Amino acid sequence: MLHGPYSSLERDRPLIRLPFQHFAVGTVLLALTGFIACLAISMFYHLEESTYTHCQVPNYLPSVSASISLVPERYIWRFCIGLHSAPRCLIAAAYFSLYRSRFSLSKVNLLLSGLTGLFSLIENTGLLLLTYVASTETYSYHKYGFIVFIAASMLYMLTTCRLWQVIKRLYVHPEEMISYRWKVRFFLINVGCFLTAAYFFRRHNKYCEPGIYTLFALFEYLVVLSNMAFHMTAFWDFGNTEVMVATPTEDKRF
Repeated sequence: MLHGPYSSLERDRPLIRLPFQHFAVGTVLLALTGFIACLAISMFYHLEESTYTHCQVPNYLPSVSASISLVPERYIWRFCIGLHSAPRCLIAAAYFSLYRSRFSLSKVNLLLSGLTGLFSLIENTGLLLLTYVASTETYSYHKYGFIVFIAASMLYMLTTCRLWQVIKRLYVHPEEMISYRWKVRFFLINVGCFLTAAYFFRRHNKYCEPGIYTLFALFEYLVVLSNMAFHMTAFWDFGNTEVMVATPTEDKRF
């Protein structure tokens, strides 16, 4: 249940109350913690396995797919993303509610808000697919999950930036300006890093040069981190909104 700063709590008996800012940031930190842990374990304990490719040339960093496919890394990643996925759906619903209140008189922007929410849910689904089907298990499904995740995440960031561009023109809260600017920056960084990573991946597969796969992996990390940073901008978007878990009072039970 979401409550704004002026919502009445008299009807409910709160069990948990958490500022939405902390809830949104904590959700992203779950994924970030799993990501860092998997990379660290892969580099310290499974470097040779995680950097091996068909080219058999020296590489020094594991790709994201390799680092979340070994054991125990895959179970750490699955645990963190499993916990992260349900709150992501609540955040998507909260954003749609926010946009609906801002764009109640604009059908075009309401439609774009709905598409943005849909892209967010598809992104989350793609992430779950590539998480729970490792590249070492069924590569084709893992690849499709990655494609769905990347495509949906970029569309989500693009439509979100467009919506916040409109919000920036209509509202003048300083936090909304900050949020919009950082959203645009992280989106551009994400696209630039993805294109660079794709270039190095293709070059590695075509020419099998030493170290090129390492550059691919590095830019792949930046794609993941810029995606997380984009979602972290929710910190500025919800003001004093709270997440509350409550039980009904005695007179409401029937």
